[in-house]
Amino acid sequence: MFVRKILFCSLFLIVSLCPSWAQDTTVLHQVYLRADPSTANAPVGTLRKGQKVTLVEPTPTDGFFHVKTARGKEGWVGATYLAAGAAATPPTTEAAAPTSATGCDATLWDHVYNPQRLTVQQKCISVTGTIVDATNGKRSDGVRKEADGDTHGWLKVDPQFKNLLNAGNMSNEDGNLVFEIVCKFSVSQADAKASCPTSYHTPVTLPAVGSHVRIVGSYVQETNHAKWMEIHPVSTITVVP
Repeated sequence: MFVRKILFCSLFLIVSLCPSWAQDTTVLHQVYLRADPSTANAPVGTLRKGQKVTLVEPTPTDGFFHVKTARGKEGWVGATYLAAGAAATPPTTEAAAPTSATGCDATLWDHVYNPQRLTVQQKCISVTGTIVDATNGKRSDGVRKEADGDTHGWLKVDPQFKNLLNAGNMSNEDGNLVFEIVCKFSVSQADAKASCPTSYHTPVTLPAVGSHVRIVGSYVQETNHAKWMEIHPVSTITVVP
């Protein structure tokens, strides 16, 4: 009996001393599952909004959490797309600009194609400027029609928002801030159709080129192309004096 008690106590002590890293969390928006903590390689799967996953490690690596699905598949997910990451690692703000705590529609992220390519700098921001033609006169509305159904528009920001621009905006976007209204057009890209089903169409209206506007949305960096800064997804565009 004494030996049995010793073994039981030893086992209890070992279990108590072992760190319990397993923590369940929830996927906030549809996102790709990656083989490593980066977006450099092709995804190995997709996680749905509301899906439960388990953190394999307690802290993120390079902005990604190591997770395991209920079916045992492991991979890496951007921290901002998990409830644990949103609570523990709020996005940093690199630019000083007014924000709107309640002006952004979080459900729009359900309609963002491949959201993991976007690095969120500020969840909700309000920016003013003038809409300029991003198509060199090819479209009357002044925005490029993306294959995933989004707009690719240009906002010539007012002087106080110049700090929102980076080198990519200057070299590839004519010094303008990009804004993307999701699901504005029909989708021609096959793997983007799930993000913009035919049952959904954006309620955001697009003012004419030359309009002075206030755009509210998420301030993000596009990790592909020239890594320019964007308002994506756009929640509202309002014409202002």
